[in-house]
Amino acid sequence: MIQKKLEVTECKYLISSMELMAKHLQKVVAQLDRQSIKQMLEHIINARAIFVMGAGRSGLVGRAFAMRLMHLGFTSYVVGESTTPAVTKEDVVIAISGSGQTRSIANLAKITKEIGAKLITITSNDESTLGNISNTVVKIAGRTKEDVGGYVERHIRGEYTYLTPLGTSFETSATVLLDGVIAELIYITGASEEDLKSRHNKLE
Repeated sequence: MIQKKLEVTECKYLISSMELMAKHLQKVVAQLDRQSIKQMLEHIINARAIFVMGAGRSGLVGRAFAMRLMHLGFTSYVVGESTTPAVTKEDVVIAISGSGQTRSIANLAKITKEIGAKLITITSNDESTLGNISNTVVKIAGRTKEDVGGYVERHIRGEYTYLTPLGTSFETSATVLLDGVIAELIYITGASEEDLKSRHNKLE
């Protein structure tokens, strides 16, 4: 088998991907429902503890958010970790899922509702399984009309093949959104940079 020699290009796909994401983020900001964001903030502030969950890369986004909450002095956990305690009705569970249909996350969300804890979902599909059972849904704008058909269809047609694979646009948007939530919480709580640094991991 002859192995194809790989060559580095002029990075046109890198630049195009970043430009596409920047454009998409502007759309996300323009379409954000401020009321749902306020509800999310109120749930977080009033919770005994905040539990964050997501599958795959959405789970990684959730981990980063849980860490920032901890830096702010909130009690936060990542669902699925061996040291994560039981959820109570005084807690908030935040689910991150672009489709809102991720089976493992939807099943955990149903248990959350049975317990009586508040459920917040961050998704692009508010009419999904997760969206329909949540106390609060924060909707992140999905792909534009030009992108109808989803990733697989666009890949077959050769459109944006290299630019935003799989759920990249949702995950990047969710990361930026949740960093924005942290910025708002810093203002609300009056936390300083020193407060955040004092809780940063010293064993890295």
